[in-house]
Amino acid sequence: MAAQRKLTGFYTGLVVIAVIGAGALWLARRSGQGTGPQVVDPAPAGAPGSFEGYVQGSDSAPVTIIEYADFECPACMQFAVLTGPDIKRRLVETGRVRWIFRDFPIEGHRNSMPAHLAAACADEQGRFWEMHDQLFFNHRRWVLESRPERRIRDLARAIGLDEKRFNECLSSARYRDRILATRQIGVERGVSSTPTFEVNNLRVTGSLGFDSLRALVDRLAPPPQ
Repeated sequence: MAAQRKLTGFYTGLVVIAVIGAGALWLARRSGQGTGPQVVDPAPAGAPGSFEGYVQGSDSAPVTIIEYADFECPACMQFAVLTGPDIKRRLVETGRVRWIFRDFPIEGHRNSMPAHLAAACADEQGRFWEMHDQLFFNHRRWVLESRPERRIRDLARAIGLDEKRFNECLSSARYRDRILATRQIGVERGVSSTPTFEVNNLRVTGSLGFDSLRALVDRLAPPPQ
């Protein structure tokens, strides 16, 4: 009888674990899903000399994609690592897409601002996209550090930045106001989470796979036959 009660308790525990696991998996899948495309007003042109964001691709590309992202955000990291290389090679370098990265550090992400400052400082030396990749591809090296600046300086060294110039820029935090202003532009346009994309006049929230993004680009600007 005691053995039977033990077996019953054992199988009950398995059921509970299975239910909890299934619920966690459902929540994980749900949180990774973005919203469907929503029509928004076209992004307004900035004042002459204002900061548009970090741009790659041809000005004559038929589709412009604005990405609002946070360097600390795990979903942004996943998108940059898994989807970013295909986007650059198959959409940006082929002239179909003009890509704009805009700072959107999430409040409460304590290491986000140092990373965005580092990217801006790298841009002073023409290396924003290299630092962008270093920050995302080496996410675990800095994202949980209590003082991420040391790890970030290692990344700057890895891409050959002038260390003295970079360190002075990072310590000064001189791009902080610009970063916050860019985030505010996103807030005013309805951005509330990262990553968020504006694909011409369509907004999509959540990390996208390459095929989904390419289908959206094809819809807006069908490729030549």
